[in-house]
Amino acid sequence: MRKHLAIIITAAAMLSGCQTAEDGLTTNSTPTTVTGPAASAIAGDLASRLAEQIGPAGTTTIKMEKDSTEFATALEAALKGWGYTVITDGKAGKDVKPVELAYSIDGIDGQVLARLSTPSIALGRAYTATAAGAVPASPLSIMQRN
Repeated sequence: MRKHLAIIITAAAMLSGCQTAEDGLTTNSTPTTVTGPAASAIAGDLASRLAEQIGPAGTTTIKMEKDSTEFATALEAALKGWGYTVITDGKAGKDVKPVELAYSIDGIDGQVLARLSTPSIALGRAYTATAAGAVPASPLSIMQRN
């Protein structure tokens, strides 16, 4: 009996060490506005990485939601710079099957987390924004979907 009681007390003591404090890690992120050189730098980097993944520019049309933020404008310009046809009005030709592109910019822990997503792939990277632009603060994350 004492042996069982000792095992229960030891197990309870070990499990109580697994609890986290209230000030532990959070998953909260805040939508943020990226402007000017930082928006251009992030958009240019992600557009080049997306181009490596989704195929040739001459045969791929990208569909984005119409957005007037500086990041959306910079992303559209960067994709066009890589030779992609970008539509924002939702009107594609009859024989055109556009790749739908979603994006998000969030602020977390003093950095900017930028993500691009299509039905087949998602890219993400953290950046440190500066007055002169933005520099990658993490490796590129690539998730391929089946």
